[in-house]
Amino acid sequence: MRALAMLLALVATPALAQTPPPYSGQAWGQFSAPTPGATHIIGGTGLGCIAGAVALPPDGPGWQAVRISRNRHWGSPELVRFLQNFAGQAQRQGFPALWIGDMGQPRGGPMPYGHASHQIGLDVDIWLDLNPKPPSLPAAREAIDVPSLVLPDETAVDPARFTPAHAALIRLAASQPGVDRIFVNHGIKRSLCQMFPGADWLRRVRPWRGHDSHMHIRLRCPAGQADCRDQPPVPAGDGCDASLAWWLSEDARRPAPRAPGPPPRMPALCAGVFGGR
Repeated sequence: MRALAMLLALVATPALAQTPPPYSGQAWGQFSAPTPGATHIIGGTGLGCIAGAVALPPDGPGWQAVRISRNRHWGSPELVRFLQNFAGQAQRQGFPALWIGDMGQPRGGPMPYGHASHQIGLDVDIWLDLNPKPPSLPAAREAIDVPSLVLPDETAVDPARFTPAHAALIRLAASQPGVDRIFVNHGIKRSLCQMFPGADWLRRVRPWRGHDSHMHIRLRCPAGQADCRDQPPVPAGDGCDASLAWWLSEDARRPAPRAPGPPPRMPALCAGVFGGR
């Protein structure tokens, strides 16, 4: 009987390992720590997870993490190194400390609120607040208020708030190695197109709703991460064409609600991350 039980366990284990974990922000948001061991990125930024994530320190040369109580300053080692290098480079160029917003959860996966992406440790929000930021305790950075940088009709940036320094910071980010794309409000993209017509780095700056007071940076899958899935490459050109004009259309301003359907299925390999200790 004992031998039969062991045989049944061996047969059942592979099937169990292939059962995808739940696609639930509440379920993935319960973890306070990552799984130990080597980093393993699984799936894509909108449907995936990460094992062996590392945390960005709350403070460092050129940055201050905000809203730390959310426990969303986790990511791949490549993302943490990117932020440390980028913040240091920005500091040397005269920018004030950068406010680093959400990265990912300790094990990635969907979040209970706030994002549909940020699931595999390759995304980060950086607030476009270029005011001086004296050192402060993390608790004082829980409630931040960064005003919109675009006009109410979203046709362009608000010239009273958006400065050449904002454009320079976005350009610096888009020029960094490893960056796949950067999301900003389409009003910001439109103004950048007017300021830097034909610039090669503009192709990596992509319009998306919201993102009027922060930029969302996404890195490419690191080398050696065979289970990581990049998005399709950004189209050729600077992105200042008719596709940008679409964002001012009624379809873009009032998108139709998505039809109800079953929740997405997480990659089966995320079962080990979800159930790991």
